[in-house]
Amino acid sequence: MNWQSIDITMHERVATVTLDRPDVRNAFNQATIAELALAFDELGRDEDVRAIVLAANGSAFCAGADLHWMKTMAGYSDAENLADATRLADMLRTIYLCPKPVVAKVQGDCYAGGMGLVAACDITVVADGANFCLSEVRLGLIPATISPYVIKAMGENAARRYFLTAERFSAREAHRIGFVHDVVAPDALDAGVAAIVKALVANGPNAVREAKMLVREMAGRPLDAALLADSAARIAAIRASTEGREGVASFLEKRQPSWMD
Repeated sequence: MNWQSIDITMHERVATVTLDRPDVRNAFNQATIAELALAFDELGRDEDVRAIVLAANGSAFCAGADLHWMKTMAGYSDAENLADATRLADMLRTIYLCPKPVVAKVQGDCYAGGMGLVAACDITVVADGANFCLSEVRLGLIPATISPYVIKAMGENAARRYFLTAERFSAREAHRIGFVHDVVAPDALDAGVAAIVKALVANGPNAVREAKMLVREMAGRPLDAALLADSAARIAAIRASTEGREGVASFLEKRQPSWMD
């Protein structure tokens, strides 16, 4: 496909989706939203893909919404605004529910909707020196569409502060509040992401998919009989699966599992 605002490359079972509008600090518009939704849907279905990296070209990871797009939205009707917001919500949900593990590689500033993109990913590595900001209230808006993912990532207490103040905060602060997993020197970003991706592709692809779903579906549930039964059923099913049997056999036989061939 001839992508207009993103680029996709494949290397050793890893797909890299790169935001490619550096002239506008990778701010997204309708085209970017549509292309990201399509890309993650297709890559999520591709059996050759074991992991996906979400990256960006230029000095910024993502500055949020494109100003020209925002000017256009100013003239939207209520119905048009709702349809537009729903497309963004659907794109974020597609990334969040993607069956493949998604690693955000953040090389520069990440603002507003860009934070939603990062929060929808599974693992985030950021270069030291990058800054974050939930700037919506400065414009009289709220970070509503991205809020389910951002609140999950940074927690309710931190969200109260940064949703309301629109303060800019550092990569180190993002790590402290749990919004990102690793902060590395800018020249170590490639290596940091590569190490995580290497770990991901070494694991059973079905197990990784099921483990991702496990976290999503277990988080926040009460520790009751239904949860215990669900967890027992999941491990019993995966033990009996072809991949589960192969993984245990390869370990006992001290050989490489078949998915590493």
